[in-house]
Amino acid sequence: MRECHWFVLLVAFALSVKGLNASAGDIDPQYRTCVKQCEKIGCIDQQCFPQCNFSVDGVSIDQPWYMQEPLYLKWKQWDCQSDCRYHCMVKREGEREALGYHPVKYHGKWPFKRIYGIQEPLSVAFSALNLSMHFHGWLSFFILLYYKLPLRQDKKAYYEFSSLWHIYALFSMNSWFWSTVFHSRDVDLTEKLDYSSAVAVLGFSLILAILRSFNVRHEATRVMVAAPLLAFALTHILYINFYELDYGWNMIVCVTMGVSQLLLWAIWAGVTHHPSRWKLWTVVVGGGLALLLEIYDFPPYEGFVDAHALWHATTIPLTYVWWSFIRDDAEFQTSNLLKKSK
Repeated sequence: MRECHWFVLLVAFALSVKGLNASAGDIDPQYRTCVKQCEKIGCIDQQCFPQCNFSVDGVSIDQPWYMQEPLYLKWKQWDCQSDCRYHCMVKREGEREALGYHPVKYHGKWPFKRIYGIQEPLSVAFSALNLSMHFHGWLSFFILLYYKLPLRQDKKAYYEFSSLWHIYALFSMNSWFWSTVFHSRDVDLTEKLDYSSAVAVLGFSLILAILRSFNVRHEATRVMVAAPLLAFALTHILYINFYELDYGWNMIVCVTMGVSQLLLWAIWAGVTHHPSRWKLWTVVVGGGLALLLEIYDFPPYEGFVDAHALWHATTIPLTYVWWSFIRDDAEFQTSNLLKKSK
């Protein structure tokens, strides 16, 4: 479960510190001179970039108007400035490595190596795998409910939280989809979509944690619990998209929702006699330990493997265990309801 982990506050603090530190690569005179020269002539040494012959709107400077920038470049937004920054970074890091220096950040990010234009290849791959794990978990949950467990006379599942888990699956898959896109190319649009999706799944997960841990079954009570939290999450999403993307405030909101549901699940796992509570503990504790990777931030090994990518990798098996717990909960609750109905 991506949003329910230990040490969330520590991670938030670490991320805040990382966001406040200036990037050493940005102020490197040789890097800045390289970028300025590249943007002027469109070349670095013997390597030249065709996109530097296009204006901001994609129209060729030297060619007729119908000579448009390639679609894949428009979609990725690898314009002249982006390519100049990237290749100057690669060149400068090669020089620094030859002198025995460690990698530094450029514009707030470690120097990653692209693969087919993908900015952070391993984070993209692991995000995609998390997406597939959520899809597999939801599909197996769906099959269990409607093809393996008994159904009511109206063909509905006995498990009273089934619809909530269906919605949770959609939010989770949406979040990991935009995480994949964001790590593929970090621009303003993909950043906002990734942040918004994370807020949405955190908000809904908090609602679900409250309803399941307190075993809220009545629809009116569910609406009373969910309405203010949904309103708050939606308002926050609108705020960061259309007013100001305040990283500090967004961090506070995400941490508050994450810690709240963490405490709910942890307390519930401690007091309940659920036969699969150990799986819940595995996800909570394992996820917390995995997040230590976010605190111990290190530059990407060989330009690919960094702490954030490894964190995404650890959430893959935890997602499998989480959906396993959800399926067990459906079976447990269905069994109890059938016993009561006899």
